[in-house]
Amino acid sequence: MVLLQLDPFLNELTSMFEKSKDKGSVWVTLKRSSLKSKLQKRKLSSAGESIEYRCLIRATDAKKTISTSVGAKDHLRFQASYATILKAHMTALKKRERKDRKKSTEAEKKEGTSTTTSKPTKKL
Repeated sequence: MVLLQLDPFLNELTSMFEKSKDKGSVWVTLKRSSLKSKLQKRKLSSAGESIEYRCLIRATDAKKTISTSVGAKDHLRFQASYATILKAHMTALKKRERKDRKKSTEAEKKEGTSTTTSKPTKKL
């Protein structure tokens, strides 16, 4: 896993989406983190100091994993940039056909054998 600054992370994320446009997936996870160990957190809390939490963002395409940490000051800029990247790559989110032949042949049989007859309705 590679911890990047915000702008290089967004550039790498864009390239991940570009590479997975035809085949593959990109997973993005967001998590609250202080980037400190439990021992360090206990020391800070016992000393009465506040712990600054950040948002840890990880992205992976099963071959490469990248991550970044976003503070409270930069979160609006990150959200705007992330939304722009997602909007630009919405075409890759189209639903792909399943290759389950057994279900498709069963559906074709049902469509082919079922005939519907409509009864005339009486008007009063």
